[in-house]
Amino acid sequence: MKKLSDFSRIPFGITPTPLYKLENISREVGKNIYIKRDDMIGVALGGNKTRKLEYLLADARDKGADVVLTAGGPQSNHAMLTAACASRIGMKAILVLKKRGELTGGNLILDNIYNAEVRFVDTDSYDDVYAEMEAIMATLRKAGHTPYFIPVGGSVPLGSLGYIACTEEIAAQSKALGVRFDAVVSATGSGGTYAGLTYGTKLNLPGARSVGIGVCDDPFADIALDLMKGIKDLLESDVPVEKEDIHIRYCIGDGYAIPSPEGCAAVRRLARSEGILVDPVYTGKALAGMFQLIEEGYFMGEENILFVHTGGAGALFAVDLLPEA
Repeated sequence: MKKLSDFSRIPFGITPTPLYKLENISREVGKNIYIKRDDMIGVALGGNKTRKLEYLLADARDKGADVVLTAGGPQSNHAMLTAACASRIGMKAILVLKKRGELTGGNLILDNIYNAEVRFVDTDSYDDVYAEMEAIMATLRKAGHTPYFIPVGGSVPLGSLGYIACTEEIAAQSKALGVRFDAVVSATGSGGTYAGLTYGTKLNLPGARSVGIGVCDDPFADIALDLMKGIKDLLESDVPVEKEDIHIRYCIGDGYAIPSPEGCAAVRRLARSEGILVDPVYTGKALAGMFQLIEEGYFMGEENILFVHTGGAGALFAVDLLPEA
């Protein structure tokens, strides 16, 4: 089996990121709730995509790329972090984003600070976005550039290696704390983080299950299974990929990137209990989903639950929270 050190990587993040118990939330819900603070990874406002970009931009550099293109919604944390990381290695970033409503504030401000070129496509389909990206790359090649394509969320097997690395950190931190985690919970918006956490849990956190909270209605069970097979092949691992490893629940509300009452309540609950910020449409919905599962008895018999904070707080400055009930 290959080691992660066998793959090219640019160490953008400051790792390991903090992991500790949420004492107040734990008392409120009657479980031992821990948090992995990938929002504190040290690039921009933090976030999970930094771990993926360490491998993806290393691959881009190895292939001689001078321009990187990626996609997302207008408040995409992945797109913003791509711009941030690309700027550190002198690579131009072109962000091709879906156009949705008023396009101001939040991560769009940061995109500009990082000198990214932002192009909007007035569509709800990533097929249209990817077609635009292909056209841009064709123009770049004619001009003598070498572009590198990263799909939405950086959710490809190579990027997902970042979350194999994360589970290695979690294993070391849990040992230091003297805690064995029963479950690892994360937001699932494109599938790559969840796939990496799930396969990494099999490798490094025996006895734990990885639970993904879908924040859009994509078929994440199928997506994660395919990505995990790709991870297994990259690592040349003999640890099998099985459908039984995948646990997906959804907490979408009225739709993708639309704040929900549950998500907004979770934002306020974590902020007021622990002083930690999450955004209302990604990590906030995942947190709300975890709270719902706890209330429903989903974690019956499982006492130590780790929530992976995947970042995205920049959207708090662009998306209005719903009024309190």
